[in-house]
Amino acid sequence: MDGMWLYRWAHAAKQHHVPWVPGLLRRGNQVLFGCWIPPEAELGEGTQFGYGGLGIVLHRGVRVGRGCLLSQQVTLGGRSGLAGVPVLGDHVRVGAGAKILGPVKVGDWAVIGANAVVLKDVPSGGVVAGVPARLLRVEPDPESAWRREMGGAP
Repeated sequence: MDGMWLYRWAHAAKQHHVPWVPGLLRRGNQVLFGCWIPPEAELGEGTQFGYGGLGIVLHRGVRVGRGCLLSQQVTLGGRSGLAGVPVLGDHVRVGAGAKILGPVKVGDWAVIGANAVVLKDVPSGGVVAGVPARLLRVEPDPESAWRREMGGAP
């Protein structure tokens, strides 16, 4: 059991209008894993949490694509004075401690470095790092780079 398992159950209960179960499961995530993952958030199929989701904080309006990896201590949230929250494409990898804040769109196959603070959009295949995050490069063939680094098919 990990934070994703509890989130999936909470999300399903929310979709089926079960009254108190989503909140109870969200609280279980908070107690067991120190994370805040509201059942309203949309996390795509195959998305995983590093280390069971320890310390992950997500805004309830966040949308995360398929096959993503959110490492421990990641925050996807709003930003004071700006409407909107992050939207991540498919197969995005977010390093430990990274923060993605405000109405930011992260393209498919992007890589967010550990402890980066992302305040601007990231293109598909983009690799960003730093505070504030800066674009280091754009992978010409990000799917092949992912296979090379992860050792298999997505």
